[in-house]
Amino acid sequence: MKQSICWLRRDLRLHDHHALSMALQNGPTTVVFVFDTHILNKLTKKSDRRVTFIHQSLTEIENELVKKGSSLVVLYGAPEVEIPKLAEKLNVTDIFCNRDYEPYAKSRDKEVEKKLASKKIKFHQFKDSVFFEGHEIVNGSGLPYKVFTPYKNNWLHQFESSNKNIPDYECPLKNIRKFENPDSIVNKDWYKIIGFQEIESILPGGTKEALKRMKRFDGVMADYKEARNFPAVDGTSSISVYIRFGNVSVRDLIRSAAPKKSEGAATWLSEVIWRDFYQMILDQFPHVAEGSFKKEYDNIKWQGSDSHFQKWCEGQTGVPIVDAAMRCLNETGTMHNRLRMIVASFLIKILLVNWKEGERYFAEKLLDFDLASNNGGWQWSSSSGCDAQPYFRIFNPYTQSEKFDAKGEFIRLWCPELKSLSNKEIHRPENVPGYPSAIVNYELNRLKALKMYEAVKKA
Repeated sequence: MKQSICWLRRDLRLHDHHALSMALQNGPTTVVFVFDTHILNKLTKKSDRRVTFIHQSLTEIENELVKKGSSLVVLYGAPEVEIPKLAEKLNVTDIFCNRDYEPYAKSRDKEVEKKLASKKIKFHQFKDSVFFEGHEIVNGSGLPYKVFTPYKNNWLHQFESSNKNIPDYECPLKNIRKFENPDSIVNKDWYKIIGFQEIESILPGGTKEALKRMKRFDGVMADYKEARNFPAVDGTSSISVYIRFGNVSVRDLIRSAAPKKSEGAATWLSEVIWRDFYQMILDQFPHVAEGSFKKEYDNIKWQGSDSHFQKWCEGQTGVPIVDAAMRCLNETGTMHNRLRMIVASFLIKILLVNWKEGERYFAEKLLDFDLASNNGGWQWSSSSGCDAQPYFRIFNPYTQSEKFDAKGEFIRLWCPELKSLSNKEIHRPENVPGYPSAIVNYELNRLKALKMYEAVKKA
């Protein structure tokens, strides 16, 4: 009889799961997760919110599997060692997983596949974390798109041509392998085993919480196009971390938006397509993980200082909207998308600091960190990406603040030193006790940034 393993990675759920669905059809299936030491060893702090989020998501999965007389097998180590070892121990014939498009994941999976092949074990990978893969949306020459709008138009055309068919990969657990597991993630102290500490998070992990948030967002999605720009307004889905770790599927997202006729739903669907686009860019142009898509921008002579970068990290720049956003990030691991654009533009084009420094800091702090989206966002802000804003477009943090936090509600929440200021003064305060003066002159540094970029354009 065929025996299967379904290896979970960035797809921590038991519904609408392509690999799990295929594995269950193949035969008795064991569900497995590996705490990957290649990834864990790179985390700088042993109290990382993402590890807690993963643990909570896995605990929810374990509780569901126990109801079916099964359990989640959790391993710790290098997947290329642990997966083949477990496959041999369980005498399985097939390993199933969903594709991951990050450079490390692709090299890891090749190594796992090679080792499994030597043991005559089949390795199956499926499209799951994106709706369309890189080779499915191409231009007239059969090449990947480098600009978002034509990519989006083709994406929508193909979607509509299929009569908006959205697959739903059913995962009936009748074929789950039944066994008792004394090493269950519920019974065993996995935090100690992996060397991390549990840390309180404002966003609990798991599919139940994700679906609850999606249901709430469904009621306000019509207003999303406008409401998403205001950080003090609860106008976004707040499920980015659940998308990142696959507590919900990309198809869940599309099902929630596609039938609706509002501008808000169309904007939300566009954001889902942006996500596919950045995954495609990383997959088809992997050099972006190391440097600029537009390689000439790697030659920029950055003039910013380490001290200014540190002030930016700490939320001590003297620019309230920037400081409020960074303090929120440091405290919660979250940042509103409008604020991500503001703080990135400020770091790159006002503080004149290499965008890679900001990308690395976000990678360390963001609960919803995703390499493709984070890299794509920073390259967009720095004008070095495939479809980035022009280099001469520089966000004015003061006017952004006045427009999107007009009453200073978000600023007052995270910069309490400024709470007594008027709605007008709070955006550009001067000589406030306990609050720093602006560390650079916006107008002067904006001109420096233009010259810095122009020098590269002329070279």
